[in-house]
Amino acid sequence: MKKLLSLYQNSIFFPSKPENPSERFIYFCNELQDEWIGIPKTDLNEREINLLQTFYTLVDFPSSTLHPTVREWHSFLFSNGPLPSHFLGNTLRIIQFDISGGRANQPEIESALKGFFTENVLIIWESGNRGIVVEAKNTFSLSEEDIHLMSETLESDFYLKVSFYIGKYYLVSERLPSKFLQEKEYFIFAITKLHLSEIYTFERVFPAYLAYQLPADLQKKVSQEIVGLFYEDHEMFSSIKVFLENNLNASLTAKKLYIHRNTLQYRIDKFIEKTGIDLKDFYGAFTVFLACLLYEQQN
Repeated sequence: MKKLLSLYQNSIFFPSKPENPSERFIYFCNELQDEWIGIPKTDLNEREINLLQTFYTLVDFPSSTLHPTVREWHSFLFSNGPLPSHFLGNTLRIIQFDISGGRANQPEIESALKGFFTENVLIIWESGNRGIVVEAKNTFSLSEEDIHLMSETLESDFYLKVSFYIGKYYLVSERLPSKFLQEKEYFIFAITKLHLSEIYTFERVFPAYLAYQLPADLQKKVSQEIVGLFYEDHEMFSSIKVFLENNLNASLTAKKLYIHRNTLQYRIDKFIEKTGIDLKDFYGAFTVFLACLLYEQQN
């Protein structure tokens, strides 16, 4: 990032989040190292902005023209601001979204998102292509299937891929920002490391997140025999992983893999024969699924 300073003479480097950002600058962040750079808007064209977004996160700081409630929540969640008192005691969840495939038209995306929710929601943009939906708990809250449909509709209408992370419901309190930051860490991990879905939840992400955190020596102990088998037969790996992900439902697994059920059963039987692990046993299934995640990580 520091090399960009020589290319953009008027840019500014920040070792942490800028405290008083100027609306004359566009800010990019290296999230892994928490390094920031501000480049004057007049020094960048659209092509350069898109290129820089390939390497860094473009961060939009709240404008003074934002609705007071949105600005208040942006400050609370992202800048250690005060707790929005009029929401105290409410239960809500934060649905994160990330847009890839081009620069998002924020007003149009925001209007489309609000159309899916039955109640009023807050939409807060964190960057040019990433934001959150703050949704209070109610009888008509969207299900995971509804949000998957929303993702498909947005992709069809705007030709942009939109990934979502569905957060847990929490009481509004001083602890909410830290809980949100943890969910944000899981979401960033998912969209940078997994690329397997448009919809993520804690349950879907955490096993892979855990596998990535295992020390190398422990990874070898877990995966030595099973992963070796997957290297010999990648089709067996994909069949076993999808089978486990679909709660051992052979018909659904075969449908998702576009193979005959007998072909799937042959691969499952072959795996059980070679490993001696019963996939219908919880502990066996857990060990094999962890090995699947480690195999994906290595590849």
